[in-house]
Amino acid sequence: MKKLWEKWHEITLVTRIALGLVIGVVVGVVFPGASWLTILGNLFVGALKGIAPLLVFVLVIASVANASNAVGHKMGKVLALYILSTVLAASCAVVASFLFPVSIRLTGVEAAANAAPGTLGEVVNNLLVNLVENPVSAIANANYIGVLCWAIVIGLALKGLAADGTKSAIGELSDAVTQVVRWVIQFAPVGILGLVYTSVSTNGLSIFLDYGKLLALLVGTLLFQALIVSPIMASLYIGRNAYPLLWICIKESSVTAFFTRSSAANIPVNMALCEKLGLDKDLYSVSIPLGATINMDGAAITITIMTLAAANTLGIQVSLSAAILLSLLATVAACGSSGVAGGSLLLIPLACSMFGIPNEIAMQVVGVGFIIGVIQDSFETALNSAGDVLFASSAEFREWVKQGKPLPF
Repeated sequence: MKKLWEKWHEITLVTRIALGLVIGVVVGVVFPGASWLTILGNLFVGALKGIAPLLVFVLVIASVANASNAVGHKMGKVLALYILSTVLAASCAVVASFLFPVSIRLTGVEAAANAAPGTLGEVVNNLLVNLVENPVSAIANANYIGVLCWAIVIGLALKGLAADGTKSAIGELSDAVTQVVRWVIQFAPVGILGLVYTSVSTNGLSIFLDYGKLLALLVGTLLFQALIVSPIMASLYIGRNAYPLLWICIKESSVTAFFTRSSAANIPVNMALCEKLGLDKDLYSVSIPLGATINMDGAAITITIMTLAAANTLGIQVSLSAAILLSLLATVAACGSSGVAGGSLLLIPLACSMFGIPNEIAMQVVGVGFIIGVIQDSFETALNSAGDVLFASSAEFREWVKQGKPLPF
């Protein structure tokens, strides 16, 4: 048994995940009644979601307390890359919607039950309220805006007041939590098996038949952003071909994000990947959770395409200036989607209000979003998660190129 365990771990994690994926598909098709396998996926996602807020809180405190002043300068570059990428994603969605206009079949679609924010001010207000939420509640509720805010404040306080021994102890605590994350990630193949089984055994082909064109436009735009726009942007910034780096991000970040459908759950996975790439822990311990909250290319694309599809369905003519304004609104709204219950879909009515679309119709569009969400959300999360690592690493690799240091890809 011990030899089998050792041989299993001699296989790379990516290969083991691929095996779990294939087995999950086969079992889901041949034995759709083996519902007990669902618990494997639930346990894996639950473990990742459970450890992620604590990991972010401890790592950010340790990083800020021990960080040099150069980290702040690099963080500004990462933030700029995140925002620019989201703006480009929204712009791509506008262009795609103009080139391939689609309509939505709304008959019989139930409106979403959740309340959507009515104005952009409400979205910003939600963000600010989450920013100062009780730190214990922020960790318990996985409110990463709040977790980041309090961790940075506490880290700054420790940086100026704590003795070296205290800072060292905090660093050791962050190492311990990181080790727990490594243990959890080792169960990724089994977790992916359970998640794939659940998807294959419970979801039929009806969503392709009813909403095929809308799904094709959404997925096509998400893939265009992931495979064309983002790597070209990273390549121009680094000064090197970033496609090998993108492939690493897809293999080791997008795959798990696709099936967990949770940026929060993928934070530990992304941090482990950054460690593997040899990035500065002080930088990625802040930039990765920050990316999970504001690097929302997929959300910007979803908000824009669904809104323009609703406008097209109602015969509303959208001018170029209105489309540009929509892309900017989608960018700001997407960055705030993590602080709104329901994520990006519940921000669609806000965007629809720009064109005078009634809230009753807009909420039906949200209902369509939930119907196709099993596919749309998977691709959206995969894009967002890979982008977090791609741009966080790009900011550092640019410095490596200037110093003549070899890149790990």
